[in-house]
Amino acid sequence: TGGHTTEILRLLSCLSESYSPRHYVLADSDKMSEAKIRSFEEKRAETFSRSQFTLDRIPRSREVRQSWISSVVTTLYSILYSLPLTYKRKPDLILCNGPGTCVPVCLSAFLLGLLRIKRTVIVYVESICRVETLSLSGKILYYFSDYFIVQWPDLKKKYPKSVYLGRIV
Repeated sequence: TGGHTTEILRLLSCLSESYSPRHYVLADSDKMSEAKIRSFEEKRAETFSRSQFTLDRIPRSREVRQSWISSVVTTLYSILYSLPLTYKRKPDLILCNGPGTCVPVCLSAFLLGLLRIKRTVIVYVESICRVETLSLSGKILYYFSDYFIVQWPDLKKKYPKSVYLGRIV
């Protein structure tokens, strides 16, 4: 919600019309992001008349201040919920930037690739706010993403697999 949504929409505004349809995945408790996405897509439709998108909701994998032990259970539940969605959508590319919701979706897509059902390219962009350390989502998806993009040179030094592109949002 909020900052992550704003960052991802800035990234999406740079993409061509060929990145369509877009499938947004939101936490079921996230009300603010849906309005931002719909507004973004309405403006995008003015430029790209054939632009298409969908909105899907999954259970939130971790609430703010939720205990680590209980978040394991809720994240596993969210992964199980994400598997049929990922199988149904069969995305070519997942572009994500850090909210906990992206972890179950990316892990589901990774699993579908391991099972040779559908290979999905996972691009993770760490938030501009993460200057010295990775977010929890980043620490997990560092190992599962095809491209791991950081926006600060110090993070590139600490995480050699990452790609430093400077500020992109």
